[in-house]
Amino acid sequence: MSAMKIKKGDTVKVIAGKDKDKEGKVIAVDHKKGTVTVEGANMITKHTKPSPANQQGGIVSQEGPMDVSNVMLVHNGKTTKIGYKVVDGKKVRVARATAEVFLSVTSSANAKCDKGVSIMYLAIEMQR
Repeated sequence: MSAMKIKKGDTVKVIAGKDKDKEGKVIAVDHKKGTVTVEGANMITKHTKPSPANQQGGIVSQEGPMDVSNVMLVHNGKTTKIGYKVVDGKKVRVARATAEVFLSVTSSANAKCDKGVSIMYLAIEMQR
């Protein structure tokens, strides 16, 4: 199996299955099984027993995992494939549709590279 290019916190669109065309944020990624859990998609009902954490128990609706091939990353409102490029010695994800560097939620805190160059500048340089 190839490497998983979708990470936790990414916004994705479901492209196949009963929830086709729904968009949501990735809640969890399972690399071994090749599945992702998307917020608001693939809802399943789970029967829970009463416990100290959930005193009442009953039927609970929650998101279920789906295969990573059934989702596609959304960048600037468009679905896109993901590629990789090395910029200033760092491997970064690149949106194939626009050739812009893709910032995930986990890396948005590090919006500046080691040399203080902003990511948007890097995206312009990569297009040249």
